[in-house]
Amino acid sequence: MEPLASKIRPKNLEEFIGQAHLVGLDRPLRIAIENKHLFSFIFWGPPGVGKTTLAKIYAKALNADLFELSAVSSGKDDVRQIVNPVRSKTPGTSADMFTYRTSNGVNANTAKPKVLFLDEIHRFNKAQQDYLLPFVEKGEITLIGATTENPSFEIIPALLSRCRVFVLHEFSAEEMSKIIDRTGVKLDKKSKEWLVNMANGDARQAITMLENTVNFYGKATVENLKNTLQSKFLRFDKKGEEHHNTISAFIKSMRASQPDAALYYLARMIESGEDPKFIARRMVVFASEDIGLAQPTALVVANDVFRAVETIGLPEAAVNLAHGVAYLALAPKNRDSYNAYYEALDDVKELGNLPIPMMIRNAPTKLMKDLGYHQGYELYPKEDLLPEQLKGKKYLKRKK
Repeated sequence: MEPLASKIRPKNLEEFIGQAHLVGLDRPLRIAIENKHLFSFIFWGPPGVGKTTLAKIYAKALNADLFELSAVSSGKDDVRQIVNPVRSKTPGTSADMFTYRTSNGVNANTAKPKVLFLDEIHRFNKAQQDYLLPFVEKGEITLIGATTENPSFEIIPALLSRCRVFVLHEFSAEEMSKIIDRTGVKLDKKSKEWLVNMANGDARQAITMLENTVNFYGKATVENLKNTLQSKFLRFDKKGEEHHNTISAFIKSMRASQPDAALYYLARMIESGEDPKFIARRMVVFASEDIGLAQPTALVVANDVFRAVETIGLPEAAVNLAHGVAYLALAPKNRDSYNAYYEALDDVKELGNLPIPMMIRNAPTKLMKDLGYHQGYELYPKEDLLPEQLKGKKYLKRKK
């Protein structure tokens, strides 16, 4: 039976809800779809925010042959089969039917462009991405990658440079409410609010939860929704709510200096198949964000753990992760540098590029020196070096 999320999937931009910064009037993806621009791009965003749906809408608008692969279960052979399919026979005939590869990404039999939607593209390793690159570069396929991870870290530079990156956001509560209404399931106000909050911006999660609740209990009430959520027979997408809840619990346990809880959530993530590099990256961020100046060597340890994970890989790298987690959880905590940066960032956003004091401006030419650039500079000046409007401002508030 076709899942409800698939049944109600929008078929065009008029039916699509959310991501107005991409598909609203005069926005880039809408323009590309309406004008049938053929180019490769990456969708970066959390689960259940419309990446697959927008890929289908794009391919349909361009009258393209859409091929869907998941990087978790696919490899070079799957890509090769799309670019240059093997000879096959049509049942009931003696003729060999096959598609010729062309140099412009168009199917020779159908005159349609080939669009490859590669879900979780960050799961393709470097060698697999290298293999994909020339087909994208020559236009033999148009690539639409989808990822929940930062493409800067997970996509090789050569491939990333040939793709535009579109960032998708979690659906707002209002957008989630509209998506839930589309299911046709009647909900009272309290039940809808609970479902919206539970889904945390993930439309697929909300729709699946609603469908399972109705199938199990016949009616979607808050109590029935909660029972469905807790049912041991349901396993949610590891990249959905379970993913976000577990990484949140992991970080908060280290922040609370509770190594036992942190190690438990670490084991839970590894056992569920979480990407160990994702865990290690979060640890590097945590080392600066939550430990910071209290123990600067924490960043060194976290970086070494990340390198070990890259070099060793699972299952052995789990021990490296455990070592790092225990160290970070037990380390003293200090968020002064983190808070200071974001306070400075607020001033940058509010006040713009304030004039830099002349004495610390670069003066590579005689004209600039004559204008006073770098004049009066000392190696260790006591004068406040902030712009005039911010002099005396203290971002880094160290505890004595």
